[in-house]
Amino acid sequence: MATASSAGYPESGRSQAVRTERRTSTETKPAFKSTELFVYLAAVVAVLVASAVVGGNAVRADRFPADRAWWYITLLTVGYMISRGLAKCGSREPTDPTDRNTT
Repeated sequence: MATASSAGYPESGRSQAVRTERRTSTETKPAFKSTELFVYLAAVVAVLVASAVVGGNAVRADRFPADRAWWYITLLTVGYMISRGLAKCGSREPTDPTDRNTT
C-alpha cells in the first residue's frame, strides 16, 4: 500500500490523474484556401510571360533571358515559403467549423 506524501501524491512518484488534451485548433488553413497562393502563381506566370515577350531578335540582345526569369521565380518561391512559415507559426484556426471561439 502506498503512503501519501505531504503534497497528497502517492510515494510511487506517478500521478493517478491522466491529463488528456483535446486539440481545438489547426495550425492554419490549407495553402490552397489562402490568397497568397494565387498571388504567387500569378507572379510566376507574369515572370514567365514577360521573359517570353521581351525576348531578343536579330538586331538586339535578349534583355530578359530565361536564366534571369528562373532566378526571379526562385526568389518568389523562397518568399512564398517564408510567408507560409510565418503564417503557420502564429495563427490558429478552430478544428470544428461551428466553433469559432479560439483560445
